[in-house]
Amino acid sequence: MEAHGVNLKLGDGAARFEVNPADKSIILHTASGAKVVCDMVLLAMGVRPDTTLARQAGLEIGQLGGIRVDERMRTSAPNIWAVGDAVEVRNFITGEWGLIPLAGPASRQGRIAADVIFGRNSRFRGVQGTLVCKVFAATVAATGITERALQHLKKPIAYEKVYLHPSNHAAYYPGAKPINLKLLFSPADGKILGAQAVGEEGVEKRIDVISMAIQKGSTVFDLEEAEMCYAPQFGSAKDPVNMAGMVAANVLRGDSPVTHWNNIDPSRYFVLDVRVPFEFKADHFEGAVNIPLPVLRNRLREIPRDKAVTVYCAAGQRSYYAARILIQNGYEVKNISGGMTTFNSQKPVKG
Repeated sequence: MEAHGVNLKLGDGAARFEVNPADKSIILHTASGAKVVCDMVLLAMGVRPDTTLARQAGLEIGQLGGIRVDERMRTSAPNIWAVGDAVEVRNFITGEWGLIPLAGPASRQGRIAADVIFGRNSRFRGVQGTLVCKVFAATVAATGITERALQHLKKPIAYEKVYLHPSNHAAYYPGAKPINLKLLFSPADGKILGAQAVGEEGVEKRIDVISMAIQKGSTVFDLEEAEMCYAPQFGSAKDPVNMAGMVAANVLRGDSPVTHWNNIDPSRYFVLDVRVPFEFKADHFEGAVNIPLPVLRNRLREIPRDKAVTVYCAAGQRSYYAARILIQNGYEVKNISGGMTTFNSQKPVKG
């Protein structure tokens, strides 16, 4: 958004507006006292259900402010049903109540309410929060539960995550674009908990597949085996969905234990960069030592054995090979998921 000239004011609300008499543009005054001259203001304020009528009818209102309904979309009054943005729904993964104002679930809720009214035993299975949004050239999509939501659950759920950055189709076919994908899963059995992805093309297709996998209770091992459409202009022989499953399955099988950038402390770990020297010179993690993958076996003596090793590359593939070499030579090692691509994507956005 910043690259397209958008001035982001994160965590700073709008206090008042006025018209610039010089050119009729907008002068925005923020709560912190900042002043911004612009042509348009977009406020990301969230959604709050309008439950005035429900309250007047004496219906039960949930703790989140939405109308409380059961799995048949029936309210606390036996002859009143409610559907859509104003109702609280169960999260399909966690079972906790939530407000998820999306058109797809609302449409299904309406169908279920109509079925129940006419005597059918239909039930709403819950919401995963599958969504997609276009931001300039970027497509942003997600399904399931996010890491932030997992960290704030009343009943904690153990999770692991992996980052990967595959192309939307075969890299050798013209026009390939990267997809930045994050997959969350249970470390106990590999059950998929959620996924988020950003890219220019093919993003929503992969999230839709993972969404269906979540709905069927699938695991990362199922993603490994998912049979996807393949031709070079549409995907790769190992589709990004397959790759996500394979990377996560490698973690669970112990083939390539992972860690993440927020856990890296050079005083505790030997941080190894296995990219080629010009990549390292252009940008690297502070405190890292560069030993390119092609010469790693010949330079193992340079890697201390009294420290755990964390290894990274640009996106994770070369560091996976390096981790396998080190593990087979007796080192305690973890692959930094997503490499420098993930590291650079997590740098703070200007406020």
